[in-house]
Amino acid sequence: MDKEKIKYIPEMPGVYLMKDRKGTILYVGKAASLKKRVSSYFQPSSGHSERIRLMVERIADVGFMVTGSEAEALITESAFIKRYKPRYNVALKDDKSYPHVKLTVNEDYPRIMLTRKLQKDGALYYGPYTDVKLLRKALRIMQKIFPLRSCRRLPKKVCLDYHIGQCYGPCAEAIDKKAYGNVVKELRLFLEGKRKRLIEELSKKMRKAAEKKDYENAALLRDRITALSVVPATRPGTGRQRAFISTRKQAGPYDEIVALKFLLSLKRVPRRIEVFDVSNTGPSEAVGSMVTFLDGRPSKDDYRRFKIRRVKGIDDYKMMKEIVGRRYEAVKKRRSRCPDLIIIDGGKGHLNAVLATLKDLGFERLTVIGIAKRFEHIYKKDRKEPIIFSRHSSVLHLVQRLRDEAHRFAITYHRHLRGKKLKMSALDGIEGIGPKRKRLLLGIFGSVENIKKASLEDLISIKGIDKTTATRIKDVL
Repeated sequence: MDKEKIKYIPEMPGVYLMKDRKGTILYVGKAASLKKRVSSYFQPSSGHSERIRLMVERIADVGFMVTGSEAEALITESAFIKRYKPRYNVALKDDKSYPHVKLTVNEDYPRIMLTRKLQKDGALYYGPYTDVKLLRKALRIMQKIFPLRSCRRLPKKVCLDYHIGQCYGPCAEAIDKKAYGNVVKELRLFLEGKRKRLIEELSKKMRKAAEKKDYENAALLRDRITALSVVPATRPGTGRQRAFISTRKQAGPYDEIVALKFLLSLKRVPRRIEVFDVSNTGPSEAVGSMVTFLDGRPSKDDYRRFKIRRVKGIDDYKMMKEIVGRRYEAVKKRRSRCPDLIIIDGGKGHLNAVLATLKDLGFERLTVIGIAKRFEHIYKKDRKEPIIFSRHSSVLHLVQRLRDEAHRFAITYHRHLRGKKLKMSALDGIEGIGPKRKRLLLGIFGSVENIKKASLEDLISIKGIDKTTATRIKDVL
């Protein structure tokens, strides 16, 4: 195996899959820190057992999935072991001595619990799991995301769990059996390690609810998607993971773009990122901007700004097509380096417009994503559904920062052109003020605004400005 691959593995909790040259999965494991755990297999002083030593000799690649916590990784690890049956995972012969997750699908309103007793009672059993402490944490996570009832018998009135949002309240008929059953199906996908499919299905339901103006249900679905889309981060110096983090976290920019690669399923770490935005308050002075980031840091020498030339009226799609087209026409002509990732400020419509332009220029292989302002969803070419990150996600914060920098640069240029135009028209329209007197006035007062504030006496005191001209300046401004 190429050991260089290890340095691109994030220090986040998750599940790793050791593969041979044919892509066959040899081993599945979980880790609080993927990078540290995977690295340990390739250390000369690891003291591996004979079984693991033989496995390491066959490893050609490592795949992995980042999870919100080590507890969640425990659930995914067990599901993957059941699915792939890796040769080097130790088979737990005495299943009954290990804890399992029991889902009582044999009941009208199923519940989830930890058990060591396997029965032929029609319930579903998941496991076995080797770490009961982590399993209890995982159950608490599942109870928050999928708030099924926990009581053995349905009471006649709702309990505290209902009031704190930890139960849907089937006892009070707060949810019908069909809707409750759908939540059970979603929980089964989670327990089977099918998180991607689960998020896609929840996203479809959320959009349908929003289209029907069922905003309360859409908000509940959004919160569940958010909980499933958490990106963990490591607190510096402690090695401990936190599921939710603030924008003031201390992870370095390069760590963030490595996480971006894996969470957006990019082909390589996006070391060079180019971000585009347009700014207009009307058909005149519409502008575009491109900002460049290298290893997560701004490269201001590579910033570019554009006056919109080819679009008449206000059409954001066409304006975005123009600036992206002009940028990569220049790249093609000069044979300049292409970016690893392009980010555009906009949703699916903007993305499709840009992809069509790049295809016309022969750059269809470039990776492009769009970030839509309204919900901050991420759109990609190869996905029908948007990628929805937790609002606390460090990766979402990174994309937002890059987008906001492009927006700032575009706005600054737009204001500059608009101010320049106002400055010129305000003085040029005054009788008796030619280029020479205009330069003189601006040289003394610095701006049209300061000229406007000046008194009549201040203006008359300037050589070449008489009382009539000064009065005219004051009247016009």
